[in-house]
Amino acid sequence: MIKDSLVFSEGFLFESGERLDQLEIAFHHSGNFSPDKKVIWICHALTANSNPEEWWSGLVGKGRVFDTDKYYLICANMVGSCYGSSGPASKSPTGDPYMLSFPQTTVRDIVRAHNSLRLKLGINKIDLIAGGSIGGFQALEWGIMHPEVVKNLLLIACNARVSPWGTAFNESQRLSLFADPTFEEQKSIRGGESGLRAARSVALLSYRSYNGYNTTQREEDEDILFAERACNYQQYQGRKLSQRFDAYSYYTLTRSVDSHNCGRGRGGAERALGLIEADTIVAGIDSDTLFPVEEQRFLHKYIKNSKFELLESRWGHDGFLLEWEQIAGIVKRHINFIS
Repeated sequence: MIKDSLVFSEGFLFESGERLDQLEIAFHHSGNFSPDKKVIWICHALTANSNPEEWWSGLVGKGRVFDTDKYYLICANMVGSCYGSSGPASKSPTGDPYMLSFPQTTVRDIVRAHNSLRLKLGINKIDLIAGGSIGGFQALEWGIMHPEVVKNLLLIACNARVSPWGTAFNESQRLSLFADPTFEEQKSIRGGESGLRAARSVALLSYRSYNGYNTTQREEDEDILFAERACNYQQYQGRKLSQRFDAYSYYTLTRSVDSHNCGRGRGGAERALGLIEADTIVAGIDSDTLFPVEEQRFLHKYIKNSKFELLESRWGHDGFLLEWEQIAGIVKRHINFIS
């Protein structure tokens, strides 16, 4: 997919009342847009980038279910991220990175920004919007905010409103960031690296499952004095994230997750979900403890023209990234223009 970006010099007003004088949106696309081509818009999750061929490679690419030759595919980087869209690493009016002073960003802010990109690109309709986790939050808001634009929705492992359980995990991660004194000092955009590694370790416990860890992190030596394989894995995953992401974007985006409430200002979730006109697939994961299946069943109950599917996975919430064969089957069963 082709990487590109657009700058909106007219600025951007956030739900919080804060403002950026100019907004940049980075995005990847398949480069083959035409009025007669089906448009698939993919919404990425927390620390992913705008190239779904990298993190959803089993689904996106030539010959895949989201075929980059057959369809026009686009994925925009979330506002607040560190992969090209305006975020904490962007230069503030002082010339220094925003870091903790970057505007508080909501899921609706992200969708409003991405809709500006849609209009700028001349896309009048979107045949399918797909996303999991916070990507599912965005897809859901697209369906509510722009029912006249969105024809189909694929919502995976998400909910109508962030749960106290989810917020508790997010706050535990942010406490990890602030436990690193370099984070609050804001001397460099690389501040808080140790805190970010700890935050990632906390997050993994919510993304994975008991069975998943017991399958992949079991000690090979049953007589080992102290268990260490899972320890090494947590440390590895923390280092891996800190090498490609910054703690300030992580802070901003976890706060975005905590903003999610599709019913805010709309008379409640049930009424808001009733505004969706798109044919909708709601998919849950049987081992997901962060977004348990009851939350997807709630979406299915109140979204008209919706279908419910259950993914079987030992991997917990991360099944939305890993169970691509099941997801491909669901898409083929329910989206009539995909075969």
